[in-house]
Amino acid sequence: MKLVLVALLASVLVTPATQAQETQTQQGVAGEPYVPRIGEIMALQQIRHIKLWFAGRSGNWPLADYEIDALKQSFDDVNKQIGGDTVQQAVGAAVSALEKAIDAKDRAAFTDAFDRLSAGCNSCHRSLDHAFIVIQRPASLPYSDQSFAAPK
Repeated sequence: MKLVLVALLASVLVTPATQAQETQTQQGVAGEPYVPRIGEIMALQQIRHIKLWFAGRSGNWPLADYEIDALKQSFDDVNKQIGGDTVQQAVGAAVSALEKAIDAKDRAAFTDAFDRLSAGCNSCHRSLDHAFIVIQRPASLPYSDQSFAAPK
């Protein structure tokens, strides 16, 4: 019976501590806002990269514009976390070229700039000792629930 009481007491004491740790992980320390880790940001970047490709190839320029803006914001977040302008140096010119291609609705320029973006991502990965992460043009569309057709 004593063993059961000790186990019950331990679970009552451990549960609030575990919940507090989970809350800190979600909200940050001492009520500060949650800051996603670089790996989480980059997983979202990969999704945006895929969506950007299919939007541009489909001539859905508003969606391509939306995705390039989201990529830029998250690249800025990564730069803040790692310090300096490593990401900007690696992908900044390609992002600018993509913005111009999207504004001009130029698929050929878009394709060239997209490939430059992918190369910039890989350059950045190599400089941060993550050369095992290699980005390329998407081969297939994983989003069967979204239409990438240009709006009419």
